Amino acid sequence: MRQDINTAIRKCHLFAGADDASVAALARASRFVRFRRGQVLFMAGDPPDGLYVLQSGLVRIWIADEEGRELTIALMEPGDPFGEIALLDGLPRTANATALEATECLVTPPSALDAALDGNLALARHLIDLLCEQLRRNTQEMGAFAFLDLDSRLAQKLHDLAVAHGEIDGGAARFTRKFSQSDLAQMLGVTREAVNKRLSAFAHDGLILRDGGETTVPDLAALAARARAGEGIVRRGA
Repeated sequence: MRQDINTAIRKCHLFAGADDASVAALARASRFVRFRRGQVLFMAGDPPDGLYVLQSGLVRIWIADEEGRELTIALMEPGDPFGEIALLDGLPRTANATALEATECLVTPPSALDAALDGNLALARHLIDLLCEQLRRNTQEMGAFAFLDLDSRLAQKLHDLAVAHGEIDGGAARFTRKFSQSDLAQMLGVTREAVNKRLSAFAHDGLILRDGGETTVPDLAALAARARAGEGIVRRGA
């Protein structure tokens, strides 16, 4: 089991280049934790209990407003770390995490990460670089929310989901996971009805094929071009 934890830490990009002593110390303090489908891993406002690295399953990171409207921030896949920001600054969690299917995570407590960073400038610099990269992605995503229309945003989201959760065959992709219209609406911060209308338009234009509960993207390049079309509109209007 200890060797399995060592391997899991080594595979996490947060610890790329970490020395053997740091990995061993992290492994001694870490543990594997299983969650059932629908189980909450943590909620916004909770104190940070550790860094999570997904080993299997799927985890939804999301926020909600006072009226109960939900927005999906990200879907964590095997190998992805999450919960690192609260872990580093010691402040309460800013988002919720829920297992969408049976899930297993490697959980590393805050004290272990603090000890690994003490005196290890290379590891600290590596984590800073990764967090800066994440901030840049967040800025790009905020720009898309602010300036791109739903058509472009939905096209980009479907393209990303097809690549991450689909079987690629040439230039086409078949989804291996089902994402409902409500799921997509929560990812984009819009209503289910709005997503339904755009999906119907995409199907009419041949960008997606829907057969029962299965979705296929016959041409990923065409879907990506649809996503980029909105960027052109923004630039021309600027």
